[in-house]
Amino acid sequence: MDAIRVPRIGPGRPRIRPDHVIGDKGYSSKAIRSWLRRRGITPTIPERSDQVRNRTRRNRLKQWRGIATRYDKTAQSYQAAVTLASLLMWA
Repeated sequence: MDAIRVPRIGPGRPRIRPDHVIGDKGYSSKAIRSWLRRRGITPTIPERSDQVRNRTRRNRLKQWRGIATRYDKTAQSYQAAVTLASLLMWA
């Protein structure tokens, strides 16, 4: 990624930081996306289907309002709510 150079129209050295990067699904890793974001480069890279599935699976507990907003006062009751929601989703 450090070898990216943008050709300049006219005289001058090539730019090192492009405004936008277009890539295929092979470049859709989290590390590459975060590297581009840190440098202020907008990526247009389609996501692989397994990345989308993993993200929805990881956020499935957030669909439970009580868990997402953490209404429970004690850690023990919050853990019980997470366990109950997990069991209901599994069943």
